[in-house]
Amino acid sequence: MDDRLLVFLSRAEQLMQRLEQVLPGLPTAPDWDASIAFRYRRRGSGHAVLEPVAHIGAMRLDNLQGIDAQREKIERNTAQFVRGCVANNVLLTGARGTGKSSLIRACLHAYADQGLRLIEVDKSDLVDLPDIVDLIAHRPEKFIIFCDDLSFEDGEPAYKALKSVLDGSVAAASPNVLIYATSNRRHLLPEYMDENVEIHGQEAIEEKISLSERFGLWISFYPFGQEEYLQIVAQWLSELKLSPELIANARAEALIWALERGSRSGRVALQFARDFAGRQGL
Repeated sequence: MDDRLLVFLSRAEQLMQRLEQVLPGLPTAPDWDASIAFRYRRRGSGHAVLEPVAHIGAMRLDNLQGIDAQREKIERNTAQFVRGCVANNVLLTGARGTGKSSLIRACLHAYADQGLRLIEVDKSDLVDLPDIVDLIAHRPEKFIIFCDDLSFEDGEPAYKALKSVLDGSVAAASPNVLIYATSNRRHLLPEYMDENVEIHGQEAIEEKISLSERFGLWISFYPFGQEEYLQIVAQWLSELKLSPELIANARAEALIWALERGSRSGRVALQFARDFAGRQGL
């Protein structure tokens, strides 16, 4: 072989090695037995990995109070999915701290022994959704791809990637993959007051709802009333092994705590319960 050709091939190989280090790589399969939940991450080099989650927050479905109707819907949909029946992608929207993410985590724990697994994907990485789906499409497990606190600004590339996967695009959607997303925005995109008076305002509005309507199941969450909040406080204090007498005595402090925080959410109730129970330990 000509020496010049050998030199050229050697340099070409070196160039390809450098490009492989710079260009984003496809995700690599993890040890699927290492956990029931995984996080999708891109390293600084652009290399994509699925990291097993070592410590998953414990959550049971019966821990969640004040959201019985929402719990019934998502538990039913998840059970259909795990058992091989048709099921829907789910969008959970509404007030912060009302249990949207906790409900998904509780479903994972409830159905993990039946093969349910979860992959958490940040919004910035949603452009890689087609690659993630290809990686898990032939696995025996059922996967929920979880996107927490999801919202988009106009023109973000991840918006179109998610829209394509929800639609199935050219290829059919994988039967072992569903997308569960939480958001404070019902339509996932910002609303502008002048859109209703623009010449093409209707088209703008339709574009904003075109993503959210691709989720087959919408579950709405609402702020808790005072009694619902106190019920959640009592539930968490009971989980923390406090006596009924102490739980009853905590009501007034729980209301003051919520007033100072400006919210009667489930998250605030749990934070109060931890503080109150911790003080009893002292």
